[in-house]
Amino acid sequence: MNAHRYDFVVIGGGSAGYNAAGTAARLGLKTAVIEGGEEVGGLCILRGCMPSKTFLESGHRALNIQRASEFGLQAEFHGVDGKSVLERKHRLIADFAGYRRQQLESGKFAFIRGHAGFIDSHTVEVRLMDGGVERVEGTTFLIATGSKINWIDIPGLREAGVMTSDDVLESAKTPRSVIVLGGGPTGLEFASYYAGIGAHVTVIQRGSRLIKETDPDVAHALSAALGKRGLQVFLDTKLIALERDGDTRRVRFQHLRQERVVEADEIIYALGRKPNTDGLGLERAAVEVGKNGAVVINSHQQTTAKHIFAAGDVSGPYEVVHIAIQQAELAARNAVRLVRESIEPLEKIDYALKLFAVFTHPQLAMAGLSLREAIDDGIEVIEACYPFDDHGKSMVRGETEGFVKLIARRDTKQIIGAAAVGPEVAEIIHEIVVAMSFGATAAQLAKIPHYHPTLSEIWTYPAEALAEA
Repeated sequence: MNAHRYDFVVIGGGSAGYNAAGTAARLGLKTAVIEGGEEVGGLCILRGCMPSKTFLESGHRALNIQRASEFGLQAEFHGVDGKSVLERKHRLIADFAGYRRQQLESGKFAFIRGHAGFIDSHTVEVRLMDGGVERVEGTTFLIATGSKINWIDIPGLREAGVMTSDDVLESAKTPRSVIVLGGGPTGLEFASYYAGIGAHVTVIQRGSRLIKETDPDVAHALSAALGKRGLQVFLDTKLIALERDGDTRRVRFQHLRQERVVEADEIIYALGRKPNTDGLGLERAAVEVGKNGAVVINSHQQTTAKHIFAAGDVSGPYEVVHIAIQQAELAARNAVRLVRESIEPLEKIDYALKLFAVFTHPQLAMAGLSLREAIDDGIEVIEACYPFDDHGKSMVRGETEGFVKLIARRDTKQIIGAAAVGPEVAEIIHEIVVAMSFGATAAQLAKIPHYHPTLSEIWTYPAEALAEA
């Protein structure tokens, strides 16, 4: 069987794969992308970032209508048309996915539809979606196959008829009550949506806090704010069993050494995802996989087979689309160096400006290092916080839950991290990313003019406190 030869072969056509291929092609590599999904676009466009935010926008606007009287307005919330919400999501996602397909099929690189598996470290066999088999050889490769739902063993899980994130994003149902299993970003965003449209929501989190990536004070602020909205949150739990009785679903779990039972119309399974390496034949390419199932990579995005790179959810360590793109583009530039046998050293990934956000109501956002990460890295730091309930613009908006926090080096006062829970913090966190990218100190940030009244000016208060510390 004859094989097609390329300088750079990308397995996976999502955001990471597409951006890597585009980068490699622009830099002159003969490039191919192999995509085996029934739909083209990747997790973010099809079943992640964009469709979930479309649902959330409806939920948040529903909440605003319900609060109209607080602002002297006469309006009533008459419920949600789930079919219309779903149709709007379909229209938007079809547009996003259509544009991505157009980009992939633009001719800048070869686009092969099929499932790839390594037969040796420089060759993959592709089972084509329209039938047949094709062999593809590559000087370098990028694995960017993303992640899939991580099913854990819970008695009664299958019988209970749970909804996954994929199911929710294709559902027009408007249940009266929902149980969310999991306190990560996906689970909490769905919890926020359903609470917004009037459902009673219970969140059952196995860990000791929501959003495990955060510092305890940040997680507590989010948990408290969601509780004020009427969400019932259980932390430090152990799932015992799921049950179904007609249209009623139950979750049995242990909490504070007692067995509890919660009932609802629907159960949403949001207990995480895992790297998608099925069928890749990584062992035949000498690519190692870690205990967590992720492809093992170094700081250059190289796997244990140095001409094979990996990026995004399949390798981690962060499951965030902009980081996946950053990793993938770096991998492509490093692949160029390998193909051309350049003496220029390979680039290393830098997560100093990493971002993270959860689009609940209120939102949560982080940038740079958390306090825990800074301490683990042996950095002596100081921190300062300021609450939204003492901030003018927040009070005018009627959104006063939460706070902002800045973290700086103790010796130089250089800002190295930030976190926030509150209104639009996924937007205003970017001010701190810009400040960190220029190595700004707390005193320098405090001196920057901020228009009044704005949400952004709240950052000046902890900056002033750190500058004077």
